[in-house]
Amino acid sequence: MQLRYSFRLYPNAAQQAALARAFGCARVVFNDAVRAREDARQAGRPFPTAGELSRKLVTAAKQTKERSWLGEVSAVVLQQSLRDVEAAYRNFFASLKGARKGPRLGPPRFKSRKDQRQSIRFTANARWKIADGGRLDLPKIGAVKVKWSRALPTTPTSVTVIKDAAGRFFASFVIDTDPAADQARMPATDRTVGIDLGLTHFAVLSDGTKIDSPRFLRRAEKKLKKAQRELSRKQKGSKNRAKARLKVARAHAKVADARREFHHQLSTRLISENQGIAVEDLAVVGLTRTRLAKSVHDAGWASFVNMLEYKARRYGRTLVKIGRFEPTSQVCSTCGVNDGPKPLNVREWTCSACGSVHDRDHNAALNVKTAAGLAVSACGAPVRPESVLAQREETGSHGFPTGNRAA
Repeated sequence: MQLRYSFRLYPNAAQQAALARAFGCARVVFNDAVRAREDARQAGRPFPTAGELSRKLVTAAKQTKERSWLGEVSAVVLQQSLRDVEAAYRNFFASLKGARKGPRLGPPRFKSRKDQRQSIRFTANARWKIADGGRLDLPKIGAVKVKWSRALPTTPTSVTVIKDAAGRFFASFVIDTDPAADQARMPATDRTVGIDLGLTHFAVLSDGTKIDSPRFLRRAEKKLKKAQRELSRKQKGSKNRAKARLKVARAHAKVADARREFHHQLSTRLISENQGIAVEDLAVVGLTRTRLAKSVHDAGWASFVNMLEYKARRYGRTLVKIGRFEPTSQVCSTCGVNDGPKPLNVREWTCSACGSVHDRDHNAALNVKTAAGLAVSACGAPVRPESVLAQREETGSHGFPTGNRAA
C-alpha cells in the first residue's frame, strides 16, 4: 500500500531561485510536449511516443541556444514532466471511452507561469537523499532544511517538491507500507457506528454523540473579506498586488489547513474506536448548487468520507456507504415505520405508530447503521482490505496544503 508523508521545507534564497528554475523548466517541457501532441493531431499524424518526445524536447533541446538552460536542472525533473503529460492523455482517453470513473476529463492544457501551485518530482534515479543532518539533498538545488514531524517508516521511492499558492514549500514522499503492520497498530474492537453528516452538527453518531461543526470558513469570513477587498484595490501587475494576493492565499490556506486537521483527527478517532462504520453517500455536488453551497463547502463532507475510506482500508476496518435515497430521516428507528418526509426545520418528531420521540439526526444515524447491516453484527462487517493508491491527505507537518497529521 502506498501513502504520502509530507513535510514543510524551508529553502534559503539561493535554493528558492534554483527551485524556481526547476519549476519553470518542468513547465516548459510539459507545454512543449502538449504542443507536439496537438500539432500531430491537427496534422493527422500519429502521436509521438514518449521516447521521441524525450529525445526531441529534452536531449536535443539542451543542445540548442533557445533551450540550453534546460541543462541547469536535473534531467529527472524534465523526464517526470513528460510522464505527467503521458498520464494526462491516458486519463483523458480513458475518460472518453468510459473506462475511467468520475467526471469526464478534458485534454491536458498548457501550464501558465502565473499558476500559483507548482511542483516537480524526483525519483530514485535523481540520486536525492536525506542527509545526516536531516536536510533533504536535491540535485542541482542543494541541502534544503526540513521540519520533520515524524520519522519515515521506510525508505521513500520518490519525493515531490511543492510550492503552494501561499508561497510555502513542501516535500511529499511516497512510502510503501506493510498492511500487516498497519492493521496491527489498531487494537481489535467489536464496536460499530452509524454517522449522520449535517450542517447544524458536523456529525451525529448512532451512540448519541454530537460533534459540532467548526465552521472554519464562516469564522474567517471577516478577515478574508478584508484581505480580498485590499487585493481588489491594488493595481494589476504591481508588487503591492502580489503582496495582497499572497495575503489572501495565506488566509485561505489557514482555513483549509484547520479544516483538514479537524477531518484527520475525527476520522482517525472513529477508525480506531470502531470496527465497522456506516455513512450515507451524500449528493455533495447537487447540494453545492443550492443556497446551502457555502456551508456545504465549509463542512467538507467528501474530504472527510474519503479519509474514512482509505484509513479503513489501511487499518483493516470496514466502511459501508448506504444509498443517498435511503429515507433515514423519515423512518422510525424503533419500529421501522416510514412517517413521511419532514422539512429541515423539524429537528425532533414523534412516531405516529409507536409514539417514540426522535431527535432527527440521531434517528438518522441509527437508520444509517441499520441500513448498512452493522446494527446486529458483533464485529461490524467482514473485513476486506484492498490495495489503495497513494493518498494526498496523509500524514505530515502542520500546514501541508493536502494533508496534516493522520495518526
